[in-house]
Amino acid sequence: MSDKPTTIKEIAKRLGVSVSTVSRALNDHSTIGLVTKMRVKKLAEEMNYEPNQRAIQFLQGRSHTIGVILPELSESFFSAAISAIEDVAYKKNYTVIFAQSHDDAEREKKLVEKMRLQRVDGLLVSVAKTTSTFDHFDVLKKSNIPVVYFDRIPPVKNIHYVASNLETGTFKAVSFLLKKGHRAIGMINGPATLVATLERKNGYIKAMTSHRLKYDPTLMISCDLTEEGTIATMDKFLKHKRKPTAIVTFNDYVALFAMRYARGAKEAGRQIDFVSYANLPIINYMDHTPIASVEQFPYAQGEKATEILLDLIHQPRDDAEQAYFNVLIPSELVLTSSK
Repeated sequence: MSDKPTTIKEIAKRLGVSVSTVSRALNDHSTIGLVTKMRVKKLAEEMNYEPNQRAIQFLQGRSHTIGVILPELSESFFSAAISAIEDVAYKKNYTVIFAQSHDDAEREKKLVEKMRLQRVDGLLVSVAKTTSTFDHFDVLKKSNIPVVYFDRIPPVKNIHYVASNLETGTFKAVSFLLKKGHRAIGMINGPATLVATLERKNGYIKAMTSHRLKYDPTLMISCDLTEEGTIATMDKFLKHKRKPTAIVTFNDYVALFAMRYARGAKEAGRQIDFVSYANLPIINYMDHTPIASVEQFPYAQGEKATEILLDLIHQPRDDAEQAYFNVLIPSELVLTSSK
């Protein structure tokens, strides 16, 4: 017995009808009578006929595949976003291809090109922290591949994105610490290339000035978010003339690095209150946790971003009628049970 898949041409030959008649019958076209449809479908089932998906995709001009590029698949935040992306894509009969940049700008550029060559219908992106130019995404527009950014969005105009409102989240976090009596509040911020870094800075400044306190730029230090970078930043804070009594960290992982270092720095670091971002499950397994964390709702971000992308795929717009989706999901300050 031949292992070759049955073709429409073979079915047509067996029934003595045209190939176009078989094709229309299998797709329930209104011009084909009920009896013919039943005959075609019955023989197709007997011959184990399966539609040629590549041919269908070619005719439709779609691959029914979306690509996703993000920094790290292993991070809890992105794992939650991935679950949402897959849930929405599955309901719409889309396949998802995932790739991770490992926070490397050059790797991200190559992945974008690979996604284009893979002929994905659309792309979801959370940019790498080292990405400072974004020309590599322009080629997707020329190929009519829509892009929706989520969480980490580039500082450019006319893009579709979904993100958490980190400015208001930071305002809540710093205000919370001020109400606890802290005045020397440090912040371990991220790289200048990330929009989220500026949003955190703005929220911090607004919180301080709204409480009639002067903003001290020396209490805000940017780092590369690695453990080594966090330790170097903490060392600066512990030697600072205004030694912070509270520190807001870029995320829960940075908080973990910072608290571990502080505990080993004798009395200087043991009285520091930490507040972080993301409210990841890892907090529940830490002996020493931040006293609060800003929830950024990764599932909601991934869900909304995927819905927008599929809408753009099925209802393409030209530049003249393009309206850009810019969605900010409200953040929430979550108090932990540590204190």
